[in-house]
Amino acid sequence: MPEGKKTDKTLPNPSDMTICEATAQMLTKARKDGVETQFERAANMKACPIGADSACCKHCFMGPCRLNARDPYGKVGVCGATIDTIQARNFARNVATGTACHNDHGMAMLDLFRGVVNGKIIDYKIKDVNKLNETAQMLGIEIEGKTVQEVANELCDELEKTYTAVDGEIPFVKRVPAKTLETWRKAGIVPRGAMREIMEMLSRTHIGMDQDYKNIMRQASRTALVDGWGGSMVATEISDILYGTPAPVAVEVNMGVLKEDQVNVIVHGHEPNLFESMLASVNDPGLIQAAKDAGAKGINLVGMCCSGAEMMSRHGVPHAGNFSSTELILVTGAVDAMAVDIQCIQQALVKVAECYNTPLITTNSRCHLEGATHIPFHEHDPRACTEEIVIKAITRFKSRSLPVEIPKNVGTGVHGFSSEYINYMLGGSFRGSYTPLNENIINGRIRGVAGVVGCTNPRTKQDWMHVELVKDLIKNDVLVVQTGCSQIALAKAGLTSPEAAYYAGPGLREVCETVGMPPVLGLGSCVDNTRILIACAEMVKTGGLGDSIADLPVAGAAPEYMSEKAIAIGQYFVASGVFTIFGVTFPSIPGTKFHKYLFDEMENEGFGKWGFATDPHEMARQMIAHIDKKRKALGIDKARERTLVDMADRRAIDAA
Repeated sequence: MPEGKKTDKTLPNPSDMTICEATAQMLTKARKDGVETQFERAANMKACPIGADSACCKHCFMGPCRLNARDPYGKVGVCGATIDTIQARNFARNVATGTACHNDHGMAMLDLFRGVVNGKIIDYKIKDVNKLNETAQMLGIEIEGKTVQEVANELCDELEKTYTAVDGEIPFVKRVPAKTLETWRKAGIVPRGAMREIMEMLSRTHIGMDQDYKNIMRQASRTALVDGWGGSMVATEISDILYGTPAPVAVEVNMGVLKEDQVNVIVHGHEPNLFESMLASVNDPGLIQAAKDAGAKGINLVGMCCSGAEMMSRHGVPHAGNFSSTELILVTGAVDAMAVDIQCIQQALVKVAECYNTPLITTNSRCHLEGATHIPFHEHDPRACTEEIVIKAITRFKSRSLPVEIPKNVGTGVHGFSSEYINYMLGGSFRGSYTPLNENIINGRIRGVAGVVGCTNPRTKQDWMHVELVKDLIKNDVLVVQTGCSQIALAKAGLTSPEAAYYAGPGLREVCETVGMPPVLGLGSCVDNTRILIACAEMVKTGGLGDSIADLPVAGAAPEYMSEKAIAIGQYFVASGVFTIFGVTFPSIPGTKFHKYLFDEMENEGFGKWGFATDPHEMARQMIAHIDKKRKALGIDKARERTLVDMADRRAIDAA
């Protein structure tokens, strides 16, 4: 048996730590095997209450300065910094780091795209020329009479401004509704290039720099917006252009997708490049034969976390689980290799992998793990990396010596609802439009739309808040869109299939049954939150629901968030005009001026606002109350005759 750290027998029962039966089963096995996971570490490590309240400042070496949340204005830091300045600085640095992470990913995708366009990278091709042309035209690039390469080169040059511009406005503000953009310009928060905004944000939070919490938060909004409408949007658009824009596909999810009689390869991370090349390698006839020669029936490629969600949406690759299950999938003993690239990679994976003799392989220069094997991934020769990983996996399969225990849990859902497909799904090939969505919101059949996104966090019961929140929302006729780890939680719970419309309220159920869609639409990875922004912009453009994103009956939530990326995402939704509620914990102290600004005053300035709740039912109540408030402001809160827009209605709309 593997040798690991013996765990405390007083730890909570696994069924109290997760609602995922497969994860609970592997938690039980891990404890029996003496293997520690994030669930045990979270239970045994008490979070610092001062840090959790963001009442600690360690930005210089006169401190750290710790203020008291019970009496936040009772003292100040050594430099005189108030609790509001300290909280704003901490929050803004969270935003800056999260934004840097997403923009780093987006810039890497742009570098890859340029290499493909220039012919220096030949393993990847432009698969969606329509998406290329539509994106170029939206940005004002003329495509008439130009080759694909000419259009792509101009698009590269335009998108590069997202990162390098020192003045002006980032390209994708052209997608922002005019009134929302007017609000940004009035506040002085329209982003320039990401490098400029992140640099200024970090500079402003240095000792002796910006000490006005509202002014700090204006730059935090500007920095966050260059994430959502900048680097993340670039990453999503380029991924679609290179690898194909997702369309609905049925996918198997949960640990039961592992196969005992096959070589199991897990890919975990956030960049699709590694996964795309791995998909080619596992289908290589020579490697398949090598696997069979080793006694396997074949090679089974499985995803985890966000790159897994992206491949699930684009290619139907099965998905084993979200962030909190990344260690426990190794406990099955069935994983023959895990390859990781960037973001959400736990250092603890090294020890767990060692316990089960599983090769853990890092591939990206920006994310090494001490003790892991590093096989560098280069886009100009990607198969050199991925084929070596597959060979290591085949070798491990041949020499498996530990018992294999694979949970039987497998669920099937439908994923891949890109904003383009939603447009087509609602209006058809020739009349693609968001009009049916808007009309059914106006007539009350759909109450509103909620984005439920984000991570899982071992300080709360895995998946529970996601599932309970979404059940409440769809029961109340709120259409849900999802990305990232939240999407996997709902997929495991069976809520991403069309049959899940059974759990929806009568209005939403009728729409789902008419269109043939689930009440929960999976959009992809966490950078694909930009698809939600685009959908909001399209709803405003379509008309009938106000002139700004802030007017829409929509809300957002990250019930189990854990990363700085989530703070950046939340802030760009709030700055875009969306009420956004988080769970688990929140880095501010109720009653302080900073907290009041985030949770109330930002909305008065034309933005969205923050919310917080640790109970999913309370979270749903707040979101629905906000949606109802927006419906009332639009004058659509009264009961109206509900008629589903049919093809004749659409023709009449087009003729008008």
